[in-house]
Amino acid sequence: MTKQILLLGMLSATIAHGAAKDWRPLYEPLEKTDIPCRVMKPINFDASETYPVILSLHGAGGKGTNNNKQLKNWNQQLAEKARRLTFPCYVVAPQAADLWDTDDLAAIKKIIGGLPSVDMKRIYILGHSMGGHGTYIFIQLDPDYFAAAAPSAGSGLKKTEPFIDATKIKDVPIWAFHGDQDKVCPFEKQQKVFDEMKKLGGNMKLTVWAGGNHGVSDRFIPGQESGTTQLSSDRCDKETVFMTWLFKQKRK
Repeated sequence: MTKQILLLGMLSATIAHGAAKDWRPLYEPLEKTDIPCRVMKPINFDASETYPVILSLHGAGGKGTNNNKQLKNWNQQLAEKARRLTFPCYVVAPQAADLWDTDDLAAIKKIIGGLPSVDMKRIYILGHSMGGHGTYIFIQLDPDYFAAAAPSAGSGLKKTEPFIDATKIKDVPIWAFHGDQDKVCPFEKQQKVFDEMKKLGGNMKLTVWAGGNHGVSDRFIPGQESGTTQLSSDRCDKETVFMTWLFKQKRK
C-alpha cells in the first residue's frame, strides 16, 4: 500500500517535468484488424504474468478510420508512468466509424483474444459520451465477458425510450459518472438507469459531479472533490479510488 501511494504521488511531478507529453506513441497501432485499434502494452511486460485489459471507447469526436482520433484525455491519464507501474495492464483503444455496435464488439473481442498473457477474468470497459453509451451497449450484448464497467456521461438511454435491459447488467459491477448540468446527455436519463438498478438490487455506483457539464471525461480516473457517489445496493464495493476499485473486480 505504501509503495502504491508513493507511485501515485509521482504523477504530478511527472506531468510538471513534461514527461507525459510523448504519451501517444505508447499506444501502438495494430495491423490487419477488423477495426482500427491502438494498444498500450503493460509496462515492464513479463510473459509469465497475466494482465487485465482496459477497453477504452471514444466519444463522437473520435469517430473515423484514421486510427488516431480515438485517443482522449483519459488515455493520457492511463499512460502516466506512475499509474502504469501501479496498475499494469493493456489499454485497448479501438476506433468506430459510427455508434458502437455488435460488429465492433466482435472485432474487439478478437483483438483482445490475440493479445499475449491476458487475464480473461479481468476485462474492464470504460468510455465517455458515445463511449459511455457504447459501454452500456457492450455489457448488455455480453455481460459475462466484462468484469467491470465505467460509463462517463453516457446515459444508456435513447431520446424517447430506454434501450437498457437492466436485468441483463445488474450483476456487472458498474461505476457510472455524470455531470449534473450535462445538456448533451442529460443527467436525468442516467438517474433513471440508476433508479432501475436500485429496484433490482444491482451492483452499480453513480458519481455525480456537482456543476459539471458534458466535458467531465478528465475526472473519473483521478477523481475530483465535486463528486458525490450513490450506491444501488449493499453489493457495491465501497472503494473510493477508481483505479483501485476497477482492479479489484474479477469475473467469477
